[in-house]
Amino acid sequence: MSERLPKGLATVAQLAEFDDIIDARSPAEYADDHVPRAVSCPVLDDAQRARVGTLHQQVSPFEAKKIGAVLIARNIARHIEENFLDKPKDWRPLVYCWRGGQRSGAFTHILREIGWNAHRLDGGYKSWRRRVLDELEVLPARLRFHVVSGATGSAKSRVLEALAAHGAQVLHLEELAAHKGSVLGNLPDGPQPSQKKFESRLHAALAGFDAARPVFTEAESRRIGAVYLPNAMIAAIRAAPCLRIEATLAARVEFLLRDYDYFLADPSQLSAKLQLLRSLQGHETVDRWLAQVAAGDFRNLVTELLERHYDLHYQRSQAKNYAGYVQAGAYATDDLSPAGIDDLARRILAG
Repeated sequence: MSERLPKGLATVAQLAEFDDIIDARSPAEYADDHVPRAVSCPVLDDAQRARVGTLHQQVSPFEAKKIGAVLIARNIARHIEENFLDKPKDWRPLVYCWRGGQRSGAFTHILREIGWNAHRLDGGYKSWRRRVLDELEVLPARLRFHVVSGATGSAKSRVLEALAAHGAQVLHLEELAAHKGSVLGNLPDGPQPSQKKFESRLHAALAGFDAARPVFTEAESRRIGAVYLPNAMIAAIRAAPCLRIEATLAARVEFLLRDYDYFLADPSQLSAKLQLLRSLQGHETVDRWLAQVAAGDFRNLVTELLERHYDLHYQRSQAKNYAGYVQAGAYATDDLSPAGIDDLARRILAG
């Protein structure tokens, strides 16, 4: 191992040296964020952790430790029986909890007593979190970003996916955030990640890029739904050169009708989102849009949303925030079908 630590301890720099990484924290802590490759084996589940914490605060630390020891021993035994009995003698697991203290310490001790070369992560999840935050301050500046811009409905995310399919390096921020980046951007198949998990995903993506090759990404706002881009990340893409997709209004409308088809299947969700625009567009306009939803007149609705709302805001935002937007090379198209998007990607890569 690369650092001198007390026996049975390891650092975040040594994560790759272990066969498996075990997260001993509660399921809620694991869901919020976790070390890459980690499997959840909580020594206390969420209800048990709350019970022990209440005893610690309201009765005494001693009473909490007694009950905690019983629960922890029982849970560790179950995890070993259900998950690890098939592991060979040379298996090398790494265990961590929040600070690298009692929860991971108990688990590691039992694994080592069995005969496995188990280690505990020094500093626990908090040490991993510090590494993520520290590296997010420096990684973006090491990369050469090319920013794909264009009015709403220009299929920028799909263009990124096509670029990736052709072998380009792509940072798909909306995919990492599980959100399309607008008031209508919530995805139907799941919630957004926590801010911590989003930052871990971003860190993993940035760390995996080859700094000698360009990285294509989309012109995003600082906020993508409920999560925020770190300062160094937003600064790096705002200073980067841009390319601009100039798609016709008709092509953008057709694309959005396909890309947001889940709203058409459940118009009540679309109506609820449109209500949020009353302060910006006024009651008369939003009432007209709601009537269009009720009538199934989605083509005219999308056209008006682009012309009266999205296009005006987008042009002001991009010119203000992206240094390379005005001088961006333009890629005109009247076709945002899958074939048209693939053609755009090929043209962009051809320069």
